[in-house]
Amino acid sequence: MTASLMSKRAGPAEDLAAALTGAVAGDPDAFAALWRILHPPVLRYLRVVCGEAAEDVASETWLQVSRDVAGFNGDPTSFRVWLFRIARHRGIDENRRAWRRREEATEDVAELVGSVAVRDVALDVIELDGTDWALKLIGTLPKEQAEAVLLRVVGGLDVADTARVLGKRPGAVRVAAMRGLRRLAEHPQVRARHLGREEG
Repeated sequence: MTASLMSKRAGPAEDLAAALTGAVAGDPDAFAALWRILHPPVLRYLRVVCGEAAEDVASETWLQVSRDVAGFNGDPTSFRVWLFRIARHRGIDENRRAWRRREEATEDVAELVGSVAVRDVALDVIELDGTDWALKLIGTLPKEQAEAVLLRVVGGLDVADTARVLGKRPGAVRVAAMRGLRRLAEHPQVRARHLGREEG
């Protein structure tokens, strides 16, 4: 079944199940549908995990998925866990590579500071609206809290599945997500937004 037919006949959960079944069977249209459904949350997750390298890491993630999907055996929820686990590992690898590159760099700190491009103020204002703004704020959380919030909210995983991706106990994930969401709720920018909505 092609991606266009799937989107006309089914809802999101059915689309994902049909795309997964087709992708495992080797249908390139089904794999493309799988990518369209799950690439946006994977990319959002990776933007917080590995910053500017997110696009490259997402490409590496999907390349591995395309190689290994024929051997996947499970339901759509298990596939999400598998996908985000691959993305997380690729992100960790990228962060290690970036750290090694920084250690190997010989430039003086003053030279590096001088080479950083000054951001356009208009871009900063744009980022204060919508997804970019939210991801930027989530990125200010401690790493384990940010990952727990992203996988629960952006990735759509439950506590048990998030724990499987992160290799932690469900209780630890629940606490990390709760603390992360509490920190976000107390963030001055979030409070200012809420006040603006109440006054508007």
